[in-house]
Amino acid sequence: MAPYPATSSPNPRPDNPLAELYVAHAPTLTRWMTAYTRDAELAEDVVQEAFLRLAHELRAGRQPDHAPAWLAQVARNLATSRARRNATATRLAPRLEHPRAPDDPAAVAVASERAGAVRAALAELRPADRTALVMAAEGHHNAEIALRLGRTELATRTLLCRARRRLRVRLAPLAMA
Repeated sequence: MAPYPATSSPNPRPDNPLAELYVAHAPTLTRWMTAYTRDAELAEDVVQEAFLRLAHELRAGRQPDHAPAWLAQVARNLATSRARRNATATRLAPRLEHPRAPDDPAAVAVASERAGAVRAALAELRPADRTALVMAAEGHHNAEIALRLGRTELATRTLLCRARRRLRVRLAPLAMA
């Protein structure tokens, strides 16, 4: 899909650049994102998040060279990331659903043993790894986990990958049984 067209100068510098950019570009960007995602509510959320990220950049003293194009790319990246997360969640949801039959003591015993093994494996991990894994399992985004751990998002993503691998290694004997 082609990037949405810029409707004003590439780099406005008014008294409140964010407000002017929002008024000038939010409607067009929202229409473009609605067409891109086929979901008006998601498009509005993505556009708001893109403008929040722009506000963060402006506060840090980093104004993009061409703010409308920057906003369009950030919004598209956010929409793509959300679509990937949703696809992964949809694909993995059946694995997370494990109905327990209360009348089957063997199934309850196996589930209890696995839960105990997971708790024990988590207890063996470093506190930062454990915190990151538990927060991720609760549905927190990498940005929230990074803020909690005092790390960058990229460092948090690396930490999560390594912590998941350590947990898999510790739980491998259970998978064999």
